[in-house]
Amino acid sequence: MCPLKNFYQQKKINKQWIENYCWGDYSKCIRKKMEEDNVYHPDNMMPDGTLDENLK
Repeated sequence: MCPLKNFYQQKKINKQWIENYCWGDYSKCIRKKMEEDNVYHPDNMMPDGTLDENLK
């Protein structure tokens, strides 16, 4: 399961992340692409590839 779902449920990230990527066009989610390619990505990587140092 993608950790962003937990971050959203904990109110650590804005609903727009989930709407735009998870519920929207998830094909533009860099996290999903990296997962499909078996490439490591940290839990605090956002769908656009940026890192949010506030997420732990």
